[in-house]
Amino acid sequence: MRPNIVTEARLPTRLGQWWDGIPLLTSAVVVVCGIIYLVCLLVGYDSFFEICFLPSAILSHFQVYRIYTSIFFHGSLLHVLFNMLALVPLGSELERIMGSVRLLYMIILLATTNAIFHLLIALLVGHNPFHPFLYLMNECAIGFSGILFSMIVIETSLSGVQSRSVFGLFNVPAQWYAWILLILFQLLASNVSLLGHLCGILSGFAYTYGIFNFLIPGASFYSAIEASSWLSSCVRRPKFILCTGGNSTGYIPTYTTQNTASSGLFSGNTWRNLSSWMPQRESSAQSAEDSCRFPGTGRALGSNLSQMVSADNSDSNLQARLLDNGNLDRPSHLVATGARQQSDGRRQAADNTSVGVPPSHQGSVATDEEIQKLVAMGFEKTQVEVALAAADGDLNVAVEILMSQQG
Repeated sequence: MRPNIVTEARLPTRLGQWWDGIPLLTSAVVVVCGIIYLVCLLVGYDSFFEICFLPSAILSHFQVYRIYTSIFFHGSLLHVLFNMLALVPLGSELERIMGSVRLLYMIILLATTNAIFHLLIALLVGHNPFHPFLYLMNECAIGFSGILFSMIVIETSLSGVQSRSVFGLFNVPAQWYAWILLILFQLLASNVSLLGHLCGILSGFAYTYGIFNFLIPGASFYSAIEASSWLSSCVRRPKFILCTGGNSTGYIPTYTTQNTASSGLFSGNTWRNLSSWMPQRESSAQSAEDSCRFPGTGRALGSNLSQMVSADNSDSNLQARLLDNGNLDRPSHLVATGARQQSDGRRQAADNTSVGVPPSHQGSVATDEEIQKLVAMGFEKTQVEVALAAADGDLNVAVEILMSQQG
């Protein structure tokens, strides 16, 4: 009897830890979508035609609210469950990198741009002079999946992986991952909005390539919001992640994964993904201190090397010194030279502790593509070059450095 009691007591604890490990904004979206679905189910509301994304209604009656109401409503239990299970790993990963307020702004931006793409394509297809196809103008779409496809594109770009696993069955090139999922969902599921998912992919690529840079505010905008009195109660919560990458009130339990080829809901079997979300608390005081410095820095994007660097306190001090001691005024090649000299000690320490480092990370040099990816996220090019040099070419560590220096 005692083993059963222990097992039963362990399950709620693990579920509680898993939920505590989800950052504030991601968990808030899950709760809002879940509550809306339950309320609709209890009161018998199924008039989604009133709140769905309907191009004809938006254009003829200027019902702009449909752009935002449609993403929080779902048509079935499987619909909301699948979308929220996909959101947890994707949203958590991006929120830990960007911060809660920055991710909220990104979701609003993606919802808006998805709608613009949707309207433009529906208009072009519906009113083309050769063969008008008005079905898209009257298509009623709901669900969070359009934004999820945008997140998949952005997270895949940030991860830097070369291939990703689709449902654990086969690997595809990373640049084709979102397109393969689009085709599979269209073939395997019914009542799926092809145009809604397609516009999500287009918005994700537009964001990645910096087309929306003029719409992305600077770090002072997010810092001003975080410092406002009306948001103070949220900022004090341990699950809230500052855009500067630090939160002195606490840290988020991290989660790990054994799949180094890719990360996300669709990589590997379902049980492996569910178990990978379970938080792993650090036992040492030093690990807790590092987590306070950058809350929720757990599973790295695309490489296990980032986990080692993220937990290395001396590396964090080195990165701060490189950016704080006036290196922005020095030529980029001098900064890069100094960073490579400092990084030799990191490589030697990694070898001594028998940590496997892929050859691609040894002596890596920042490429124009990596620089452009970070510039597309809104960072200054000079800061990007310095951060990449300090991170020894590791894109994920460079993002953390840039986030920690803003605000």
